[in-house]
Amino acid sequence: TMNGADGRPFKTRDGGTVKLIDLLTEAKERAYALVKEKNPSLADDELRHIGEVVGIGAVKYADLSKHRTSDYSFNFELMLNFEGNTAPYLLYAYTRVAGVFRKLGKGFDEVDGKIVLQAAHEQDLAARLAQFGEILNNVAEKGTPHVLCSYLYDLAGLFSSFYENCPILAAETPSQQQSRLRLAALTGRTLKQGLELLGLETLERM
Repeated sequence: TMNGADGRPFKTRDGGTVKLIDLLTEAKERAYALVKEKNPSLADDELRHIGEVVGIGAVKYADLSKHRTSDYSFNFELMLNFEGNTAPYLLYAYTRVAGVFRKLGKGFDEVDGKIVLQAAHEQDLAARLAQFGEILNNVAEKGTPHVLCSYLYDLAGLFSSFYENCPILAAETPSQQQSRLRLAALTGRTLKQGLELLGLETLERM
């Protein structure tokens, strides 16, 4: 059952059924306002596109991230939060990866070289990336998309720690840079594939 923020069944003010189109419209408008506040210099048409992707993605993700047999509260503030297990957080994590490669002028598939895992943050990220196939099999077998959501949230957090503690473009040696670029590329591809499997569009910046 989908409940309101007060824990009661989600209804309109006059007690009627809430229409999905109305929820999506409000989600897009709220996301547009949030993104505009964060990036006022972006063109309005781009802000509108980002708002649509984030807003619709937030509603979808809020539903899919909960166990299908569990009740949950529909709360715009929580689902549009850029922190926590939300679509905006994951979409932003993906844009951080994309931003690294945009600076290089390269795509995820345009880096090569060996991956050498030295720092603990590199090892933790690589270990979680290696579990993606197993997670997908589990989700497909049991019909539990919330498991994929939890995995992607965990992966995004590990990438954030890796990004902050293991310089990529400012790596100490060319081989170290290539290794870290490959880890970043694998993360980007995994986040994108996972989000698309959940029905969410990704963004290159937001």
